Amino acid sequence: METTATVREQILDHAITLMMMRGYNGFSYRDLSELVGVKTSSIHYYFPSKDDLVLEAVNEYSKDVLDALGAIDPALPADAKLGKYTKLFGRTLGDGDQICLCGMLAADIESLPDNVRQAVQAFFKANESWLAKVLAQGASEGTLAVNGKPENAARAMYAAFQGSVLASRLFHTKARLEDVGAVWKTTT
Repeated sequence: METTATVREQILDHAITLMMMRGYNGFSYRDLSELVGVKTSSIHYYFPSKDDLVLEAVNEYSKDVLDALGAIDPALPADAKLGKYTKLFGRTLGDGDQICLCGMLAADIESLPDNVRQAVQAFFKANESWLAKVLAQGASEGTLAVNGKPENAARAMYAAFQGSVLASRLFHTKARLEDVGAVWKTTT
């Protein structure tokens, strides 16, 4: 049975997509009004301010991504987990015109309210923590090459993933993203 998204859900979905394409300062309630087919006053009913909308968007996006990470089979070898993570990042690119919501918002960090900044930081930390566990597993299995502490390597890897989606968007190719995961794999 197919369910129709509520107006609130449509607003949130379109806001997430617009921010992934244009950033925090690149969309307005008027843009959302046209996409959803409601008056801007209706948007204000659900999200009194843009900051409220952006915080909810970050929370929703984070939940979806972290749920997807949690759904990766913990029994898989680390290199397979990393492959699934790379594919997850690849879905972020869509048609090649958008990047990770939190990566995009990180570029706008100085114009974000503190609660949104904290939510974006929490998203980064959660991804880095997950990657650190996978890298530690991979190092002990011998399936992933890790130099130094897994936590440090995870921060570098996450930065590489975020940068790769920017480059993938710029050059219109997912190859930039696919190269990142391959760097840490061993030749077993």
